[in-house]
Amino acid sequence: MIDEESLRTLVVAEAELSETIMRAYILRRVAFIQGMHAGVMVIGSTASAATHHVRHFLSRNGQPSAYFDIVEHAETKDLLARYEVTVADIPVVVTSQGTVLRQPSNRAVADAIGLSPDRLNGASFDLVVVGAGPAGLAAAVYAASEGLKVAVLDVKAPGGQAGTSSKIENYFGFPTGISGQALAGRGLSQCRKFGAEVGVPIEALTIDCDDGRAFHIGLNYDEMVHARAVVIATGARYRKPEINRLEEFEGRGIYYSATFMEAALCNNHEVIVVGGGNSAGQAAVFLAKFAKHVHVVIRGEGLSASMSDYLIRRINVASNITLHAKTTIVELCGESQLEAIKWDRQGRIEHQSVRHVFLFLGAQPSTKWLGDCVALDKAGFVLTGAATGGEWSAARPPHDLETSTPGIFAAGDVRSGSVKRVAAAVGEGAAAIQAVHQYLAS
Repeated sequence: MIDEESLRTLVVAEAELSETIMRAYILRRVAFIQGMHAGVMVIGSTASAATHHVRHFLSRNGQPSAYFDIVEHAETKDLLARYEVTVADIPVVVTSQGTVLRQPSNRAVADAIGLSPDRLNGASFDLVVVGAGPAGLAAAVYAASEGLKVAVLDVKAPGGQAGTSSKIENYFGFPTGISGQALAGRGLSQCRKFGAEVGVPIEALTIDCDDGRAFHIGLNYDEMVHARAVVIATGARYRKPEINRLEEFEGRGIYYSATFMEAALCNNHEVIVVGGGNSAGQAAVFLAKFAKHVHVVIRGEGLSASMSDYLIRRINVASNITLHAKTTIVELCGESQLEAIKWDRQGRIEHQSVRHVFLFLGAQPSTKWLGDCVALDKAGFVLTGAATGGEWSAARPPHDLETSTPGIFAAGDVRSGSVKRVAAAVGEGAAAIQAVHQYLAS
């Protein structure tokens, strides 16, 4: 038996052996997932938002699970009795070690299956990367591979918004496309290969930048990490439209990602995708393989200003995708689950029977946790480089990716003026590490 640190030293030192080990690791995991060798069991209901959230968390983190529905699967009654739980306890999660969790939080699930490291709280790092999307993962890979002690934290799962994309077809080096989750999974493997600590689901709540020697990041569950430098890569989240009962139907007809798990719910149903960006386009094309019909709803007149041309062409030629321009959803209808919507189609209010609506609207930066530590633009995105203007007080000029506080950098969608594309985020994450080295050396 070889311990984790010895294995990591081996794969870093021996390039050819490293390739064999990493390939075997990835292929084994793919076979594990495709073969449905689930290490986790979930007992729940499709009418339960909490059940959807638990399954989504497991799926996004590459954890295969077996799902048993209290209505659809007859064997569920025996499972409830075996594990001494009731319908009132759902969702119920049972780990491979037999641990039974009733209505667990994501953190409780992560702790039970060994997803979260137990050595982060109170630890000090050369660099803490907050956010494990493309920018954050790239920053962590480059920093760890160059000898820095690194931690990368994310409140949900590796991949960020890109991790929810069913297929990214315009990312360099993947002519047949790659799913966002697969891309994130490979980045995550590289992080761990080079020794970066990965913390999921860990949320940064505060940052203290007044020390002058280190930054102190307050986390959920009353935990804290310390860093000599920080890369902010928290990205942006989809905007929630102001519609009554929206939160009531989240996970029960309202979704913010389109993965195979959500697609399975839409088999032979009509669905609505709201949004005009690439994420919405990718979701529409993907869901069209499962759904009876996909209605793409946008407020504007067309897609050309906000969506890549290859996705527009896919949508135009698909027989079961219809674009509804100058249209907005104004009401959600249903009891325990979404059953229908009302939309305003160019001034006409119409009723549409639909049980699944996917929202991919705009972008709101995840920067509330920063307080007044760094300067933000009017929309809440992080200012960097020359854009920091009078907020920068050091004698030297800031790096292009450095915030108004020396030693804190920003990369990816969270940065003001950034190009909202996966490749751009990866490039910024990698570029930020050169600046981190320069800062630490000074």
